[in-house]
Amino acid sequence: MTGLLPNLNRVIGLSGGALDTLMPMHVWVDLDGRIVQAGPTLTKMAGQGELTGKPAFSVLELRRPVRVRGVQALMRLEGRRLGLVLKQAPDLPLRGTLTGLPEGAGVIMDISLGLSFARGVTQFDLTLSDFSPCDQTLELLYLNEANRSTMRLSRHLSQRLEAARAAAETQAMTDALTGLANRRAMDLDLLRSLRDPTQDFGLLHVDLDLFKQVNDTHGHAAGDAVLERVGRVLRSVTRQDDMAGRVGGDEFLILVRDCTDAGHLGAIAARVIREIEVPIPFENHSCEISASIGITATGTYAVRPGLDELLVDADTALYQAKRGGRGRFVFHGMAGSEIPTGRRVSDPAPRGRLARHEGDGAALDGPGEKTAH
Repeated sequence: MTGLLPNLNRVIGLSGGALDTLMPMHVWVDLDGRIVQAGPTLTKMAGQGELTGKPAFSVLELRRPVRVRGVQALMRLEGRRLGLVLKQAPDLPLRGTLTGLPEGAGVIMDISLGLSFARGVTQFDLTLSDFSPCDQTLELLYLNEANRSTMRLSRHLSQRLEAARAAAETQAMTDALTGLANRRAMDLDLLRSLRDPTQDFGLLHVDLDLFKQVNDTHGHAAGDAVLERVGRVLRSVTRQDDMAGRVGGDEFLILVRDCTDAGHLGAIAARVIREIEVPIPFENHSCEISASIGITATGTYAVRPGLDELLVDADTALYQAKRGGRGRFVFHGMAGSEIPTGRRVSDPAPRGRLARHEGDGAALDGPGEKTAH
């Protein structure tokens, strides 16, 4: 067998190197069924190291048109399209054709990946150098790479468009100054919640007291600083599933999910007022405001309310709080609650004193103090 290699050029008119270049996936089998020479790509895919001298049928398995054992049976298939697999990769179909060699030198079979090229390239990490320059597989590889590049670009573009769409949608639903939801977003979320009979929630309508005075005295930049601070306060007092939004110049809504308890909603309102009343430094000034809050909850209605009814009731409670002296909260259909504090903030209005709520809900009376109604 080894004596045939020096005579390769005499037998088929080609050197071993030329055969490897022209047919990187060829295999030369002698009459004893042993491999005389195998192309570099086939050797790489077979995964058995050097193939020279190994039985051909320990490396390859012929499956179509018939299964054969032995070179003589193989030679009878000369010129026909063959289907075969590597023993190391039985699930990767290959195709091939063979021709007999003169002087009883055996047969040469040229093998191709065919339609399995994409799987083969991936499975065996093949590159352009693993194929003949004229192999149609190269064109398929170029097309495959072009398709992959196009798909990558398409995915990238889709991701960018989706990100842009999401950003635009978020921007359309967000108040630019405070970062809270805007009126449209709040209305949509309230509608969704109202249409789900399993969702009960509380709604707080917050209106800032003395905000106009801040704008008139210190300018709109100071007013913006105050609104930004209020936005941070509302985010800090709400849970992840709750929602806070700016729905007017100095008006805000807080949706408290799965909560209709007056005590708990009152505690949230008290904390909002307490946090908002903390003086806000701006340049060389201190901006002092408070808040009035109207509260309603779905659990207080005999029949599930609509959005307009809910908002009107929260707004009515808010103005009850305003008329009651500001710096306080009022429940729709219930008495308001107020606890004055020792700290007073000047208010040009006749009732002009801010009050701070502390404690839980309606049970907020301090020692010796009466709840205002």
